[in-house]
Amino acid sequence: MGGGIAGLATALALQERAAEAGFPLACTLIEAESEWGGKVVTHRVGELIIEAGPDSFLSQKPWALELCGKLGLSGQLINTNEFQKKTFVFSRGRLRELPEGLVVIVPTKLGPLFRSGLLSWSGIARMALDLVIPARRGAGDESLASFFRRRLGHEAFERLVEPLMAGIYAGDAEQMSLRATFPRFLDIEQQHGSLIRGMLAGRKLTRPAARLGSPNRTMFVTLQNGLGEMVQALVGRIAGAGATLMPARQVVAIRARCDRPGVRTYDVVLENGSAVSAEAVVLATPAFVSAELVRPLSPASARLLDTIPYVSTATLSLAYDAGALGSSVGGFGFVVPRTEGRDLIAATWTSLKWAHRAPPRQALIRCYVGGVGREAILKADDETLVRRVRAELRSMAGIASEPTYVEVNRWERGMPQYTLGHLDRLEEIKVSLSNYKGLYLTGAAYRGVGIPDCIRDGSETAAEVIRHLASRQ
Repeated sequence: MGGGIAGLATALALQERAAEAGFPLACTLIEAESEWGGKVVTHRVGELIIEAGPDSFLSQKPWALELCGKLGLSGQLINTNEFQKKTFVFSRGRLRELPEGLVVIVPTKLGPLFRSGLLSWSGIARMALDLVIPARRGAGDESLASFFRRRLGHEAFERLVEPLMAGIYAGDAEQMSLRATFPRFLDIEQQHGSLIRGMLAGRKLTRPAARLGSPNRTMFVTLQNGLGEMVQALVGRIAGAGATLMPARQVVAIRARCDRPGVRTYDVVLENGSAVSAEAVVLATPAFVSAELVRPLSPASARLLDTIPYVSTATLSLAYDAGALGSSVGGFGFVVPRTEGRDLIAATWTSLKWAHRAPPRQALIRCYVGGVGREAILKADDETLVRRVRAELRSMAGIASEPTYVEVNRWERGMPQYTLGHLDRLEEIKVSLSNYKGLYLTGAAYRGVGIPDCIRDGSETAAEVIRHLASRQ
């Protein structure tokens, strides 16, 4: 259930693993909406390619690249543009360039950070103390805010770390779990005693691999004709392998029957009263949807799923005549610290960051609003939302001209939040569902919100399903 990227990836992995295991598999994929792909939606408007949801994925996480290879899409992958590889932060009244030597969010060169004006001298000096501050001892969870204030200081967190994190999760760093979102930083602290030392060591280790011929990918990659290509290819492959696809069908209940001790069969009840019987069921739906479906089976699981919060966001894509933009439009875009009190979370100069997104005579910009503590703006209608975002672009980047095309895409309760204790909750959910063998949860609510994470989670879930079906046989 659920035809977003996680559900589609699970279905494909199920078909592949069943074929490898040598036993027949009947797979039915049910989606409430009429279109597949969930938040992965690409719109073509003339020569513009507009992403309604995510516009790219991390190349450092291999699962999306591997899936593109399976689907014959590797030749369609494109890197970010080579020119103007700059990102900015709107801070203290103007756009300031993120300095060279910033690895993710940790500086490995302090000189460019001095020149950027992003932080005061005292703020930079406090960051440098990361080299001598001892690692934290204890296994308890810690918020992103607490971790980065402790390692890099209040100013660096507020002006540098928080806006970059908000651009990924649209969340509140005071509540977000470090272990669930960026465990790599925790590992670096424990292994190297310092984020700066750890990042420097990591760069030295990765350079030889790059020289030995690993694929030359930028940090973020996308598909030439939009990420919707991945969805189309997935649906075609799954259908071609014999799956039954049921779009625009609402699941209203899941009933469990005990065929023999410890062995269950499930009836998935649709809105028209018909049912699909299955030996295994995968819920690739948002946690709050899954909670309602499992509540009659396991109230404890439903209560835990209800504790995974979601936040609403929106993307606004605006097209302009290329010559009408201000001189501040350069590089890939900018992020906005929460402390600035602005409506915008971030903006991407889409046609500068990616090739094939707009013709030379046009420029395409994508803006992000909403998120934890900033959702009030989403109560406005589309016209008001566009007016407020245009005012932000005029104030921050000097863009005063009239857009030639505007598109608003709203994602109500679209982004799950990994708050403190998230991983412990996942373990509790697993235990509470243990009596229902053959019932599985996958998707962005659990072990990663990005496209590669959802693909990996779907594949791992498929492996569990195949093991379960093999044990039944």
